[in-house]
Amino acid sequence: MARAMGVSLALMAVLFVCAVQGVICATFEIRNECSFTVWAAGTPRGGGQKLERGQSWTVEVPAGTTLGRFWGRTGCSFDGSGRGSCKTGDCGGVLNCQGWGNVPATLAEYALNQYQNLDFYDISLVDGFNLPMIMIPSASQCTKVRCSSDINSKCPAELRVADGCKSACAAFNTPQYCCTGSFLDNCPPTDYSRFFKGECPQAYSYARDDATSTFTCPGGTNYKVVFCGAGTSLEDNLYSTLL
Repeated sequence: MARAMGVSLALMAVLFVCAVQGVICATFEIRNECSFTVWAAGTPRGGGQKLERGQSWTVEVPAGTTLGRFWGRTGCSFDGSGRGSCKTGDCGGVLNCQGWGNVPATLAEYALNQYQNLDFYDISLVDGFNLPMIMIPSASQCTKVRCSSDINSKCPAELRVADGCKSACAAFNTPQYCCTGSFLDNCPPTDYSRFFKGECPQAYSYARDDATSTFTCPGGTNYKVVFCGAGTSLEDNLYSTLL
């Protein structure tokens, strides 16, 4: 009870800042369209929320927030105090995430009002893949980003884990795959990153995949992040009902 009240008070504080003090905020609606339960997570705003199929979770994020991300956790089990574990995307064994999650996890990343009043957003597979994802901005001129492939079923054996597919960096932790050390300034794609890019052309396939994977939208835009959302009709319906 104390933990749930703390989460509610934190959310109320953000809503107060957004509505009363006139701070610009973006509304993120996190929706589960998978045929199974997903435990959504977010940092630095959000925490965590259990989502059955068709359920949504709304998070208000103040402008200026950087290094933000949302993701879905799978295969989770939590007790009444919110402690437990997940097969993918686990974050410290708690339902209410306070930091980044474990690999593998498909990520919806954002930085709000960063440069010339623009939001930057992307879907990233740099930490690997666990769930299909669509990221839908409310502004019609902005790009809907999707990673709808079932990568888990095609994952190379050396990257495969229970319910997920690690990136080469997460699996091998070498400079070539992580773009570190001697590969810091010159880091070309590898066969592994090409595999991810072939499955999800709009998503980050490795750390230096900026040119085809970073998108911008005017500050003040709202976003939907949908797990397992696929197909034009679903996307159009979700887009038309955005707050």
